[in-house]
Amino acid sequence: MDFLPGPEGEAGPGGEQPIDPRAEIGAFLRSRRARLTPEDVGLPVFGRHRRVPGLRREELAQLAGVSVAYLTRLEQGRGNNVSDEVVDAIARALRLTDAEYTHLTHLVRCQHRKQPAPPHQQQVRATLRQLLASLDGAPAYVTGPRSDIVAWNRMAAALFGDWDGLPSRERNWARLVFLRPGHRRLFADWESKAIDVVGALRLYAGCYPDDPQLLTLVGELSVKSEEFRRLWARHDVKETNHGTQRLRHPLVGELTLSFESMRLPDDPEHSLTVYHAPPGSAAAENLRLLGSWGADTIAAEGPRHRP
Repeated sequence: MDFLPGPEGEAGPGGEQPIDPRAEIGAFLRSRRARLTPEDVGLPVFGRHRRVPGLRREELAQLAGVSVAYLTRLEQGRGNNVSDEVVDAIARALRLTDAEYTHLTHLVRCQHRKQPAPPHQQQVRATLRQLLASLDGAPAYVTGPRSDIVAWNRMAAALFGDWDGLPSRERNWARLVFLRPGHRRLFADWESKAIDVVGALRLYAGCYPDDPQLLTLVGELSVKSEEFRRLWARHDVKETNHGTQRLRHPLVGELTLSFESMRLPDDPEHSLTVYHAPPGSAAAENLRLLGSWGADTIAAEGPRHRP
């Protein structure tokens, strides 16, 4: 579990230890090294027995054009004033995705400074709520930091369950996916959805490692879900902006929907996600039926039905 003492050893409101960006740098770089082999990056392999999986630290240093001593200090959280050029070189050597590069940059920048976390109470503009309501035939919702669901339309309630019937702290994708059986059954590829949720939380943690609400959330999930602990320990980061979601809805059966997710221009901590189906498709017809029936009960343990 990644609750490591921070520089001042400060704990969160529930006793959770801050996520230490210095320790996170090493864990993240080691996890990225482990997924590559010398053959992957065009290096010769010397010796039949390697003590560690993936690239050795010396091999990464060679690829990035930095000294082994410098890379060692960086992995130990002792890399002061790391230049953009070095971060770029390491990212290229490790073949990082855009999200992983962003995460590494945040970890490097955050290791010696703190930035205030977004407020716990998240406001949604009235005009944005009006936009959600106008998307009458498409499930749509707004998520905030920490994967909180902060606004949604009638079709989202029909598809995912009546979030209005849940306490506000439970309107959170991580809690829904890992702790509520109804949502587990809803996603045909639950593992893929879980990976997306954890990857987004990891990305957020790189920006705000001291966020007490994040620490509480990760602490709760780590205690209650072995699957969350497993995925969190992988140090994968991910930002999913579009794709396809296959759902098994208790009323209309299987739906395959496309989705687009976009950050709000004036508030990048919030994202608008919209689901849709091709006109005339079976999924489009099932969405129409859901819209006529209203919000439903996914399961007794899951989102509740509003009479």
